[in-house]
Amino acid sequence: MMSAFATRLVDWQRRHGRSGLPWQVADPYRVWVSEIMLQQTQVATVLDYYPRFMARFPTVGELGRAALDEVLALWSGLGYYSRARNLHKAAQRIVTEHDGVFPQRFEQVLDLPGIGRSTAAAICAFARGERRAILDGNVRRVLARWGGIEGFTGGKAVENRLWTLAESLLPAASADMVAYTQGLMDLGSLVCTRGKPACGRCPLAADCVALRDDRVGSLPTPRPKKAQPTRDAVWLLARDSSGRVLLERRPESGIWGGLWSLPELASSDAVDAAAAQYDFKVDQIEPAWHEIEHVFTHFRLLALPLPVRVAAHGERQDGRQGWFLPAEALTMGLPAPVRRLLDAPSGTLF
Repeated sequence: MMSAFATRLVDWQRRHGRSGLPWQVADPYRVWVSEIMLQQTQVATVLDYYPRFMARFPTVGELGRAALDEVLALWSGLGYYSRARNLHKAAQRIVTEHDGVFPQRFEQVLDLPGIGRSTAAAICAFARGERRAILDGNVRRVLARWGGIEGFTGGKAVENRLWTLAESLLPAASADMVAYTQGLMDLGSLVCTRGKPACGRCPLAADCVALRDDRVGSLPTPRPKKAQPTRDAVWLLARDSSGRVLLERRPESGIWGGLWSLPELASSDAVDAAAAQYDFKVDQIEPAWHEIEHVFTHFRLLALPLPVRVAAHGERQDGRQGWFLPAEALTMGLPAPVRRLLDAPSGTLF
């Protein structure tokens, strides 16, 4: 018999939850791509990226055989680029180890790069109706409030309690798993929100501990606060007489791994050293622009673009750096602030 929690949630989802989303199909590949995109990202944003991505990579085989550059280009602006790199690595493994067929077993799905327990469970629940508990950020909030669970939900002890609770609430029938899993996600996103939750519309309000004890505003317990550090950078904005801009590929590890970006200088006085390193001759150094701010999860970046006119330059063939027209660069995988800079109206770069 299905729990009262699951019964109410399934009924609510079928009447009020989201439907008609392009990834709400029994196709593990399409579900997988959507789950990875939806990590740390709003549905409205993913709805803009997902159709373009799936149009180019309609099968896991085509994704696995594509160049990483093309994958990153279609991901550009979506952020958290390790997701795209892991998506590509996982697709390559599916091609080589599973003959291009998305794996069936939960353990095989969990073994793929970039897929954790909750994501693997969501894929198996949506694509095959398996009875698997999920525990993404929205679900942690719903369960912490409903169950009155204190403590930071990212802590191991609290996380284990939430997993135990999530497992105990699953519906008995696999036929209800899609609506149940989607319902948990929808409830956290649409009703049991971080700020100003709509408790009056919640199907679980009757026995929600946080609502009963007037603790909705304090649960889940916030992450312990740490001062957000600021990092400064100087970006070399070098352009030649043809209007091409110097870009280099960032290392695989670290922020914006694998993306093309503007070279970073040790300081605004390091142009001569950069000219030797990147094999170009300086024509003129322009005044630095205003700083560009970009906020990451754990720090704030302040980047100072330094425009430099280049008289002549060499051409490297190692695939790590190159000179590109802005229109060409915009088809590549670029960090969002670099994309905005290069997408400035014609004639405003210098």
